[in-house]
Amino acid sequence: MSVREIDAVTQYLSFKLGEEVFALDISKVREVLDFTTVTKVPQTPDYMRGVINLRGGVVPVVDMKLKFGMEETRQTVNTCIIIVEVELEGEYVVLGALADSVQEVFDLKPENIEPAPKIGTQLNTDFLKGMGKKNDEFILLLDIDRVFTADEISLVQSMGEVSEEAE
Repeated sequence: MSVREIDAVTQYLSFKLGEEVFALDISKVREVLDFTTVTKVPQTPDYMRGVINLRGGVVPVVDMKLKFGMEETRQTVNTCIIIVEVELEGEYVVLGALADSVQEVFDLKPENIEPAPKIGTQLNTDFLKGMGKKNDEFILLLDIDRVFTADEISLVQSMGEVSEEAE
């Protein structure tokens, strides 16, 4: 989805990764959890922190900072797991996105969204819907469906299946 496709006021959930503020379309967010014990699954990439038990279901947890080439998320009183629903090729996958803290839910008008810059950022701008402007600050608007590749989503799905078999 590009900035041109955003034609209505949309609600976003903002969160911090390090000093950077990111936001997700609230329609992709199922819930926000306090940090809980994450069970590491062997032979997975570093950014795949492991799995959690969410009401009897296995949910893979991704360290968003590691995914974006930042340092590993350290647990603090504000560390949380944002449960999101990712769509890839018509399939929906539930996963947990580890964040340093959640900020707020806010409305953003289309005229307050600029295209993502093509240079000068640590992450691939294909993952961004754009740059939201709120109170004279820019917020990186993530397109969570484009953050992960098909191979990564397959890995996430298999993590859940392996963990369920182990129970």
